Amino acid sequence: MMTRQIKVFAPATIANVGPGFDILGLALKNPGDEILIKMTGKPGITIINRSPYLLPSDPAANVCGVVLQAMLKHLNSNQGFEIQVLKKIMPGSGMGSSAASAAATVFGANELMSRPFSLTELVGFAAQGERLASGVPHADNVGPALLGGFVLIRSYNPLDIIKLNFELELWCAVVHPHIEVKTEDARKILQDKVPLRDAVKQWGNVAGLITGLFKKDLDLISRSLQDVIVEPVRAMLIPGFDAVKRAALTAGALGSSISGSGPSIFALASTERNAQRVAQAMEHAFFNQGIDCDTVVSPVSNQGVRITG
Repeated sequence: MMTRQIKVFAPATIANVGPGFDILGLALKNPGDEILIKMTGKPGITIINRSPYLLPSDPAANVCGVVLQAMLKHLNSNQGFEIQVLKKIMPGSGMGSSAASAAATVFGANELMSRPFSLTELVGFAAQGERLASGVPHADNVGPALLGGFVLIRSYNPLDIIKLNFELELWCAVVHPHIEVKTEDARKILQDKVPLRDAVKQWGNVAGLITGLFKKDLDLISRSLQDVIVEPVRAMLIPGFDAVKRAALTAGALGSSISGSGPSIFALASTERNAQRVAQAMEHAFFNQGIDCDTVVSPVSNQGVRITG
């Protein structure tokens, strides 16, 4: 008998990871979004929100509906679906909230329809949800949400995405201040042109970061976790950013930067204990600015989206 419904979990993610704007991302073990997706007997997509956050029910305005519509259009299918969304990643946090829902949806639908698409093809569909959220179909969140671990997007046209399989345990501390930074706004303030000297530094840092991961060279990772192009521009949108980053580094973080488009700030650490200490320091720095925040401490997870029921 054909399976008619499936429950899927997709993890939170950190995009850019310092110098890798739009081309690097990593998956966390937690938190994540969960969806229950059902095949129905009539055409159309129904969105049911089981989350504590307000979400649009119109499929054309909801990332779950947008990515599923893209899949069905490619298949020339009028199959109907119902999607129940339990979102545990706060929208607008900079931790891949829309990407997790999009990844869970395309993965679940693909399973129910007997896997017509590869995981790489699913990344392409899920990225269409990012177009809705930010105006640009970037894959540095949906890629790790689907594949897990660290991913590199070498090319967008054609889509060429590589999972970086290295043997190094890393932990991530993420602090989400209770302020709003819209992804679309955070992209609009970026410059169209950058000085060649900054581009050269950035290329070196991306190469150094990836090399450090494979060589298990923590010092090289630390030296390379620097964004000289995007972070200096976006930091002005996050009150107290410099103090929070300084607190993370003083507490022993390998490096720290803006998580995606913000407002969350992430830091990488070599152990859980170090990550906890770094998270506390970052939280305290925000409190000193009079800003409340939430913290997450999680290992970088090699597993992305998965079936949970």
